[in-house]
Amino acid sequence: MIVVALAVARVVDANYITASASSAQAFKTATLLKTLSVNALITGEVGVGKRSLARYILPDAPMLDSSNYNEILKTLEGVNKIIITNLENSQNIKKIFDIATTNNIRVIATANGSYYNEIVDKIFSIKLDIPSLRERPEDVKELIQKFVNEASLLFGQKDEFKVKNFKPDLSQNSNSLRKQVMINYLLQNIQENELIEIIENYLVDKLGSNNDYKNFLHLYEIPIIKAGLQRFKSQLQLSDKLGLNRNTLRKKIADNSKYL
Repeated sequence: MIVVALAVARVVDANYITASASSAQAFKTATLLKTLSVNALITGEVGVGKRSLARYILPDAPMLDSSNYNEILKTLEGVNKIIITNLENSQNIKKIFDIATTNNIRVIATANGSYYNEIVDKIFSIKLDIPSLRERPEDVKELIQKFVNEASLLFGQKDEFKVKNFKPDLSQNSNSLRKQVMINYLLQNIQENELIEIIENYLVDKLGSNNDYKNFLHLYEIPIIKAGLQRFKSQLQLSDKLGLNRNTLRKKIADNSKYL
């Protein structure tokens, strides 16, 4: 069970946590970049904190997604520094950086970790790669605490975060983790009528085939089987508590194996 008190996590610029050695080192590099007048590229997976570090380095610079090509060109006419995010989406990197170089405009950019471009290699003096949260377990713990604090303020509650068998969803790093914490925090004290309403809203647009009862029965069976196995520890005890034949329970488990 995850139990998180409502304390303040160590954060840099809203989302960037510096509990792990790798994230602390990235922050040190970002702090150094604040004092320099060089172009820098920050790479990593979605949700690792690239935008937060870029904003920390250039707090007053306009931040634009590279897909907004025309807006970037217009912005470059009147600035001496700029943050360009998602560089891999750029329509014409060469022209953008030709203008930036000619006009001595400082650029801090972000890109996917696997992104490569010869022009980019020539433009950026410093490249900073941020590891995924899967490599930063210390940061995951503090991010969970931070997102619980956010949920407490958002929902007007002061509950602890009590979720059994909580497995952090790091598929999109802090993005997926934040969504997961918010949902679990909100639902941990859910009432029966609220749960029924949620399922009703989920199903209302999905019904329509000739076999819907069977198609959606797993929405009931999977959670009750998973919860039962957690609580009673064995299929034998669970079959007895549910009033099911053991073979029937085994079949239901086999039928829903991809969820269990």
